[in-house]
Amino acid sequence: MNQSRPKVKKSRALGIALTPKAVKYFEARPYPPGEHGRGRKQNSDYKVRLLEKQRLRAQYDISETQMRRAYDRARKVEGKTGDALIIELERRLDALVLRSGLARTIYQARQMVVHGHIEVNGRKVDRPSFRVRPDDVVQVRERSRAKTPFQVAKAGGWAGEGETPKYLQVNLDALAFRLDRDPNRREIPVICDEQLVVEYYAR
Repeated sequence: MNQSRPKVKKSRALGIALTPKAVKYFEARPYPPGEHGRGRKQNSDYKVRLLEKQRLRAQYDISETQMRRAYDRARKVEGKTGDALIIELERRLDALVLRSGLARTIYQARQMVVHGHIEVNGRKVDRPSFRVRPDDVVQVRERSRAKTPFQVAKAGGWAGEGETPKYLQVNLDALAFRLDRDPNRREIPVICDEQLVVEYYAR
């Protein structure tokens, strides 16, 4: 069975390509799956906000509980709650492993962390939700560096076509990166109208 199909179906339902493999399927059929996919309309404000929240959750591959927790933290930050929410999510270890080019997808990044291949400041961290702080150094653990996905990463295979975000200093040769500073919302490559997400939770 083609493992990419569920991700493709989800991508089409949410209106965003969640994996590189999903991009070509999504471009060919950019409407929700199912026989009524083409004719569906987002009619209510609630549905529009719900969809935007689901899209954001899917891009970080997190549970509703994790999303709610991130929103609660973001609400306490001065300034725009929506911006704070995206920045909060972007500081997750798995998200930054993806952005650095060490992984191809958020799913692969999570697996790398959970399986104990990643260390922060010299200590193994196996929680994808670990919040990386400015000046933290993240790298692939010594014993894991010979594994195929990391060799591909070292050769620049996962780096993709986009530029490395300005808040990261990446050294793929050393399979390492540093978070230089907190990201700005406009630098974070996430497709989201975060104001709709804030309105969903604030209702």
